[in-house]
Amino acid sequence: MKVFFDSNIWIAAFGTRGLCQDLAALAIRLEDAGRLVLLTCPAIESEVQRILADKFHLTPTELDTVNKLLRQLRQVPDGSWHPPSDFPDPDDWPIINSAIKGKADLFVTGDKALLDLGTIERLPILDPRAAYLKLRGLE
Repeated sequence: MKVFFDSNIWIAAFGTRGLCQDLAALAIRLEDAGRLVLLTCPAIESEVQRILADKFHLTPTELDTVNKLLRQLRQVPDGSWHPPSDFPDPDDWPIINSAIKGKADLFVTGDKALLDLGTIERLPILDPRAAYLKLRGLE
């Protein structure tokens, strides 16, 4: 199974304690065990770094740790996907594009507009709680 986390999941995982932190830890354990593949892209990396520095005030050392972890994930380059006319936010295009291009089986986000879509191009979009429960089934 290939899983793609939106930037808000990584930001919550590294910047707060709670469900997203537990979800990220579970996904990393499952990836280490060869049970799933975590995908990411340059747009995720830059957004996570920027927000963790600007809003959560992580130190350069902490940011370096985050960056090293994200760079260990399977990187999906940008592509040329064109969203449907009702797609909610053009800023999310590169991220959804990478998830589709990487052939993700699951896209996890806290973004309500994306969650309201339910699926896009046959890619299921789940909230963190639903994703956590689904991944717990892989243990």
